Amino acid sequence: MTGPHLLKRSFTLAGHRTSVALETEFWSALEELAAARGLTLSALVQQVDAARAEPDRPLASALRVHALVASRDGQQE
Repeated sequence: MTGPHLLKRSFTLAGHRTSVALETEFWSALEELAAARGLTLSALVQQVDAARAEPDRPLASALRVHALVASRDGQQE
């Protein structure tokens, strides 16, 4: 169950449907990052999923960390 401040989105990763619940602010940051890189949000999520160094880390956590690191580094590419 997600709280009122979480927005749930579904993606197909490695042929399987999965849902991720994040705060709207994180979705906005990830959408901006994807657009700056010329990617769809789905493509960015797939990249983050494939690059997880710790496969046991939940995808939602990996996406939050990715957004935070990109923000801190000023990465748009």
